[in-house]
Amino acid sequence: MSDATSSPKSDRDITVVHLMRHGEVHNPDGVLYGRRAGYHLSELGRQMADRVAEHLADRDVTYVVASPLERAQETATPVAKAHGLDLACDERLIEAANVFEGKTFGVGDGALRKPGNWKHLTNPFQPSWGEPYVEQVVRMMGALDAAKDAARGHEAVCVSHQLPIWIVRSFVEKRRLWHDPRRRQCTLASLTSFTYQGDKIVSVGYSEPARDLVPAHLLAGAKPVKGKSKAFGA
Repeated sequence: MSDATSSPKSDRDITVVHLMRHGEVHNPDGVLYGRRAGYHLSELGRQMADRVAEHLADRDVTYVVASPLERAQETATPVAKAHGLDLACDERLIEAANVFEGKTFGVGDGALRKPGNWKHLTNPFQPSWGEPYVEQVVRMMGALDAAKDAARGHEAVCVSHQLPIWIVRSFVEKRRLWHDPRRRQCTLASLTSFTYQGDKIVSVGYSEPARDLVPAHLLAGAKPVKGKSKAFGA
């Protein structure tokens, strides 16, 4: 009988998968860009990406993967480069679909002001305006597991988007999936880190390596500032 500790899939194997949110996006019109193409990192966003790459430079990262959207790819590139790795792409890490994509989103001056859009707001528990939370959990757990297998015994970085990251974290931590978007702990360029023992998640951590670069109104729990959007779900 072989010793379980010698198996590459031993329960004693420790793998860390970091779910990273992309950096700030150039979005002068303040729209909910969602899955729309053509939205790139701002200069500040590139600084955030570089900061996280520096933060992870001494970590045992052996796999870097990102959502196919430009902002995620651009955020992941410095991390992959710092470790001499090719950047992989996983469609499952993409932003959640949303019927309000391409529109400004607010009560006073955005999509919520138009009665024709109210039909999309009938069920906040699903939610009725976009991709169901359960579907986000399924695809994000698949992406996490794939990254864990690719970096088994080491660390992986997966660059994704605020809402899917928060939803899969809520699922793992056994919280309800519907929530107040203002309370998501998932700041720009943050790391939500899942530690696996073998194939089981044993802990979840959170850090903000670029916190000092993030505008105050975009931090979790910040009070709304007139004329500025938090770009929920970005």
